Amino acid sequence: MLSTYLLSLREGLEAALIVGIVLGALRQVRRTELKPVVWAGVGSASVASVVVAVLLLMLGVRLEGRAEEIFEGVTMFLAAAILTWMIFWMGRQAQTIRGRLEEDVRQALVTGRRGLFALAFLAVVREGVELALFLVAAIFAAESPASDALVGTSLGLATAVLIAWSFFTTTARLDMRRFFWVTGALLLLFAAGLVAHGVHEFNEVGWIPPLVEHVWDLNPILDENSTLGQMLKALFGYNGNPSLSEVLAYLAYFAAVLLGLYRANRTSPVLAEPRA
Repeated sequence: MLSTYLLSLREGLEAALIVGIVLGALRQVRRTELKPVVWAGVGSASVASVVVAVLLLMLGVRLEGRAEEIFEGVTMFLAAAILTWMIFWMGRQAQTIRGRLEEDVRQALVTGRRGLFALAFLAVVREGVELALFLVAAIFAAESPASDALVGTSLGLATAVLIAWSFFTTTARLDMRRFFWVTGALLLLFAAGLVAHGVHEFNEVGWIPPLVEHVWDLNPILDENSTLGQMLKALFGYNGNPSLSEVLAYLAYFAAVLLGLYRANRTSPVLAEPRA
């Protein structure tokens, strides 16, 4: 449940901030009568995201044996890839997202209600579909009931709305860049676990050789099926007796991402903090 809470908080906050910025831009140009158009786009995107999540979950549940392992493995890798891209993207865009969205709103108003609806829909549906994919991957990785994921998702989204509301209605400033980097670091651990779990599924299928069946066995000390083990498995991909290829994939993922983040920080220009 903790992993789904964290994922929902991150994605929900991004979506809530985007909606808040769009509504704020409408106030600036004195077109508040178009707010229902924005909410219609948000509502449509939310419904589409739920439909995607249900379809993915139903597909995964109906598959059995080798097909189920392949589906889960592909889902893990795809979720990890999108999650990694999102972390890099938000690290670069956090400081400028407000200005770009406000400009997008002005351009959308030129094309009328359809343009504004499309802007709101596309901005939210991207976050929603990503969240749907991550939640399905988290459910498969933790092998936990969907009800636990639903509780974590609901709490995460509620927290995201509360934070966004506080950000837009009070004088408190939210350092978006710092927030996304902190949550991004935690989600990188989750993504690394997804990669390792995907390798595990492909070990079962025979597509990736294990190299060494079990590098170690920590289950007598910390059983992966215990409450704590399940939590660590959901958050960080803990496996009490991983294969060598799982361990190598986990380490290689971390090395590649940390190198990418290091290069991104060196090449990105230093942005001045806006004055209050």
